[in-house]
Amino acid sequence: MNRTDTLPDIVAGPLLRRISTTRLVLWLVATRPLNMTLVLRPGHADSQSIGLAHHQQCIAIGQRAFIYLIDCELESALPCDERIEYDLQVETLQGEWRSLPEWAPWLCYDGATYPAFVIASRHHRLMHGSCRKPHHDSADGLVRADSWLAEQQSAPTEWPAWLLMTGDQVYADDVAGPMLRAVHALIERLGLVDEWLEGATVDDSQALYRSPYSYYRRAELLPDVTSNTALRERFFGGVKKPVFTSANAHNHLMTLAEMLAMYCLVWSPTPWQVIAPTPPDLDDKDAELYRQEQAVIDDFVAGLPQCARLMAHLPSLMIFDDHDVTDDWNLTADWERAAYGNPFSKRIIGNALVAYLLCQAWGNDPDKLNPLVHHASTLLGDGDQSLACAEQDGLIERLLRFQGWEFQVPGTPTLIVLDTRTRRWRSERSPHRPSGLMDWEALMEMQQALMGAKSAVIVSPAPMFGVKLIEGIQKLFTLAGKPLVVDAENWMAHRGAANTLLQIWRHSKTPGNYVILSGDVHYSFVYDIVVRHQRRAPYLWQITSSGIKNTFPKDLLNTFDRLNRWLYAPWSPLNWFTKRRKLSVHPRDPDRASAGERLWNGSGIGLVTLDEKGHPIDIRQLDADGSEVVFPARNKPLT
Repeated sequence: MNRTDTLPDIVAGPLLRRISTTRLVLWLVATRPLNMTLVLRPGHADSQSIGLAHHQQCIAIGQRAFIYLIDCELESALPCDERIEYDLQVETLQGEWRSLPEWAPWLCYDGATYPAFVIASRHHRLMHGSCRKPHHDSADGLVRADSWLAEQQSAPTEWPAWLLMTGDQVYADDVAGPMLRAVHALIERLGLVDEWLEGATVDDSQALYRSPYSYYRRAELLPDVTSNTALRERFFGGVKKPVFTSANAHNHLMTLAEMLAMYCLVWSPTPWQVIAPTPPDLDDKDAELYRQEQAVIDDFVAGLPQCARLMAHLPSLMIFDDHDVTDDWNLTADWERAAYGNPFSKRIIGNALVAYLLCQAWGNDPDKLNPLVHHASTLLGDGDQSLACAEQDGLIERLLRFQGWEFQVPGTPTLIVLDTRTRRWRSERSPHRPSGLMDWEALMEMQQALMGAKSAVIVSPAPMFGVKLIEGIQKLFTLAGKPLVVDAENWMAHRGAANTLLQIWRHSKTPGNYVILSGDVHYSFVYDIVVRHQRRAPYLWQITSSGIKNTFPKDLLNTFDRLNRWLYAPWSPLNWFTKRRKLSVHPRDPDRASAGERLWNGSGIGLVTLDEKGHPIDIRQLDADGSEVVFPARNKPLT
C-alpha cells in the first residue's frame, strides 16, 4: 500500500506562481526526490531545455511527500504577450523520462500538446476571487474560470496577467467530515509528519487521528479554562466560549500534516486517486450529515482537473485571510491574548502559518521568504519522524513575529498586496473592540508605495469601502461588547486605522488611479469613489469578488441591500455619521440584478480589464453557473 513505486511521482501541481520574462517560479508536491527538466517552447523562438538540479528547492514534509519550488533565472528573456508552451519532464525510477502530458494529461487544453502561459507586458487584465469552501453547495468558480480560459486559447493577449487569490484559499477551521477523512487518508498514504501536542488532551497527532472525538466533536478535545491549559475563556456573563470562534469548528484542522494534506486535496485531483477513505464510526445524526457532505465533496472533486489546469496556465499570487488559519484570526486584542496564551491553540495557528508559508507565500516572493523556508526545512528534516516540540515552537514564534507577508509586483499598474491579518492596530479603548486591519507603520509603508505610482492595484482581503448598513450593524454589536458574533472586521471599525486610511486617499501626493480588489464578504459589488472638495484627488474603484465557492444567505443579503439603499441614500442624514462622508461613493448596479440591487450574490470569479492609465474599463463576475454579470459604469468614463 505504501510502497513508493505505487504512487504517482507528482500529486499536486505544477502551479505557476511568480513569473516574468527572466524568471519562472513553479510549485508542486512530489512523492519522492525527483530529477526534472523544464522545456520552454515560445511560439516564435527556439525551445529552451533547463535542467532543474540547480533551480529547485525541496522540502520533505513526510516519508513520501516533498514540496518543490522551481525557481529559474533565465539566460535569455522570454517574449511578452505570446503563448509559451512548457513541459515538465520527470525521470522515472527506471531511468526513463516522462513528459507532462503523459503524467498529467488533464493539464492540457483540448487541441494543445502542452500547457502554456503568457507573460503580460502590462497588468491589463486580472482575475481575482476569494473564499473557496469545498463543501459549500455551489459550483466552483475556479472551474468556471478554467472554462473561460479554454475559450481564449487562441488569443493570448486576452489572458489575465495574474490570478489573484485574495484570501481563504483553504478553510482550515470549517471542514466537512468527508474532507477530514480524506485528509487523514492522505496523511497515512504519504506518511506526512507527526508531531507532539502540548496542552492538548491527546498526546500526539496519531492519537488525535484515532480519537473518537476526531470527527464532528473536536471542540471536546480542547482543554478547560480551569486547568490553566485552556482553549476556552469566560465571556458573555460567565459562559465559557471557545477561543476559536468559528461556528463550524467541529472539524477544525489542528496538525501541520492536516494543513499540508488539505492544500494537496483542494488543488489537485491526483491525491483523491491514491486514497480510498471510508466513513468513520459515527452516530446516526453525524452519519447523515456525512452522507450529505459527501455528495457535495464528490462534485468538488469532479472539478479539480479543471482547477489544476487553470493554475497550471495562469500565474497566481495569494494572500491569507482568516479562514486560511482560523475564523476571527487576530480580530481583537483579547482574542489574541486568549489564543496565543495557550500552547495548543498557539500550535494550531502556527501550523496553519507554516503550511501557508510552504504552500502559498513562498511562491509570492521567494527571495524574501527563503530564510523562513530554510528554517522550516531544518525542522522537518527528512520528514520521517515526529517533529521536535521545542524546534517546532521556535519556528512558530518566528512566523508570528514576522512582518513581511505583504508583497509588491512591479508593472503597469504596480500590484500591492496587503497583509491585513498580522500587523493589526490594537484598540486603545478596549481589548474587546476590533483591531485595525493594519497598524500605523504598515499604513505608512503602503502610502510610500503609492506615492511613487500614478496607478496601482491594491489587494486588500477585506473591502476598504464596504456596505454602510452592514458596517453599522457590526458597530452596534461592538458597542454591545460582542464584535465576534458578527465578525466586526472592516476598515472603518477602528478609528485610528480608518482615519489614517482616509488621510492617505486625501493626501496631495496620492493623485493617481487606484483599484482596490477585495473578497471576504461572500458577495460581489463595485464602487466608484472620488475624494470630495479636493483638487487633483485620486480616483478609486472598490471591486469586490466573493466567493469562489461560497455565498451569503440570499434572503438576508437582499434585505441588507434594500435597507442600505433606503437608509444611506445620497440625501440621507445618516451619511453624516459615517467616516466616509468626505468621499463621494457611487455604487454600480450589476446588469443582471433586479432594479436597484447593488450586491451580487453568487459563486464565481472576478475579471477586471484596465486601460493604460489604470482605469477599469470592464468589470465583471464570471458566475459559476456559466453566466456573466457586468458592472457597467454609472457615468461616462473618467478622463
